Amino acid sequence: MKAKRQALIREIVEAQSIQTQEELAEALRAHGMVVTQATVSRDIREMHLLKVLAEDGSYRYATMEKSDSGMNDRLIRMLTDSVVEMNSANNLIVIHTLPGSAHVAAEAIDNLKWPETIGTIAGDNTILVIVRTNEEVDTVMKRFHSIIK
Repeated sequence: MKAKRQALIREIVEAQSIQTQEELAEALRAHGMVVTQATVSRDIREMHLLKVLAEDGSYRYATMEKSDSGMNDRLIRMLTDSVVEMNSANNLIVIHTLPGSAHVAAEAIDNLKWPETIGTIAGDNTILVIVRTNEEVDTVMKRFHSIIK
């Protein structure tokens, strides 16, 4: 059921301009799916759907694969605009962001595909970046600082 629902979500956001979770839930219901807002919220998070700027100036949901070519630039801008503070310890980097921004900033970091990073874990306003070795942390921190400057 979940796989079918998420496949339908992908079709909906690629075909329509969906701006809110409620609009997505309504579209799913129109296709015969019984969903709650909490289910839609979980699906959005699991599918890594992002809100992107539409041509009319509004924001809509999009998949990473189908988003426009400027997606990485937008993610990087969102990363640079949301970072408040960065610290490191051993092979870990902790990045504090504005409230509600960590998941998008973490997606930007993951999309950088730096060979030194293993991955990220995001909360509401905190990202944990896991670096392969302690020695590579300085290199990664310098890269972050050059992006965020």
